[in-house]
Amino acid sequence: MLICALVVVPVVLAAKIHSLWGAIIVISMAAAAHQGWSANLFTLVSDLFPKNAVASVVGIGSFGGAIGGALIATFTGFLLQLAHSYVPIFIIASCIYLVALLLIHSLAPRLQPIAGI
Repeated sequence: MLICALVVVPVVLAAKIHSLWGAIIVISMAAAAHQGWSANLFTLVSDLFPKNAVASVVGIGSFGGAIGGALIATFTGFLLQLAHSYVPIFIIASCIYLVALLLIHSLAPRLQPIAGI
């Protein structure tokens, strides 16, 4: 997950790259890292929770992700109108995976299965 989070970081440069293909490559790498991140995130849930709770945890997490996606889309529109630039959006996108990884490690510091659920 750390590798995926680090591969997303260069997306902060996407708004400042003058080459169309350079920007496409940077954004494509971030999109590929996002796919690796999400695959690992589903595996993390199955590693931490017992079989009978995995579907519920994934469902709750997916619900939160959908709500977060709707909110960030609205926030992005407001931010774009305010800043007239994609730079703040790419800054957020480049940092959010590292923040999420820190949050994961703070909630489950030893990354051991939860017993008794």
